[in-house]
Amino acid sequence: MAGFCHLPVLPAEVLSLLAPRPGGIYVDGTLGGAGHARMILEASAPDGMLIGFDRDPAALAAARERLAPYGDRVKFVRSNYAAMGESLAALGIDAIDGFLLDIGVSSHQLDTAERGFSFQVDAPLDMRMDPENGATAADLVNELSLDELARIIREYGEERWAKRIASFIVKAREQQGAIESTLQLVDCVKGAIPRSAWEERIHPATRTFQALRIAVNDELGSLERGLAAGIEVLAPGGRGVVISFHSLEDRIVKTVFRQYAQGCICPKMLPQCVCGNTPRVRILTGKPVMAGDDEVAANPRARSAKVRAVEKL
Repeated sequence: MAGFCHLPVLPAEVLSLLAPRPGGIYVDGTLGGAGHARMILEASAPDGMLIGFDRDPAALAAARERLAPYGDRVKFVRSNYAAMGESLAALGIDAIDGFLLDIGVSSHQLDTAERGFSFQVDAPLDMRMDPENGATAADLVNELSLDELARIIREYGEERWAKRIASFIVKAREQQGAIESTLQLVDCVKGAIPRSAWEERIHPATRTFQALRIAVNDELGSLERGLAAGIEVLAPGGRGVVISFHSLEDRIVKTVFRQYAQGCICPKMLPQCVCGNTPRVRILTGKPVMAGDDEVAANPRARSAKVRAVEKL
């Protein structure tokens, strides 16, 4: 299980914003290697409780091993954090003092070839965070229309060559049969993007693989639902902290936090408020918190990390 060990991103900043305390109840919605979870448990000692969510059974098994010294202060939930409200209710918990979401794919998932997340090694084209449920990336690549494939690659990968990549995928599956491996897909992408347009520091398949991973796991939908669920269950004074790694995620976090922080939404021409809308959170991070040069040098994963946080009113 050592493969799930990792350096938690922006550890001091996350702890400062989350402000865990003894006796508090905290949710780690993306348990992964349990790096942040251990910090929260240490900071909330001796009696703080942590509920850890993860869809990946391998991640949960590794976390159980790493967090065993904390005994019954930890509860594990195999579920998408988007279902946080229902899962907490099933545990008899109606309010929490904080939640942390570290969005995206883990280093272990990328490094485990058979999971199909990486474009560097040949493997089945899977990409599911829960390897036992849902459609795979191969299902999407082989069953979706050209227009739908192009939409996913364009919107979730922010890929300028999306339509051309989708057309190469459709042509390949028509001429050669089903695309079932990661390197088969890589060949399609490389063929679609002109060699002169390849970027020096980014593999040409990066954005396409990102897009398919997001689609397979409904990552953006899960983020929206998870943020709403987390804010709903926060106790007054409780805090929500989110670490995102690309612009699509950060945009959602910023938008949702602003919506919950907004007061009256009535048209300006009305003489008085009739909507009754009041702010439900206070934004703690006017701009996202980012890693400094020293941390990026020690942990390259932190380079693109952005942290935002709110406090429940």
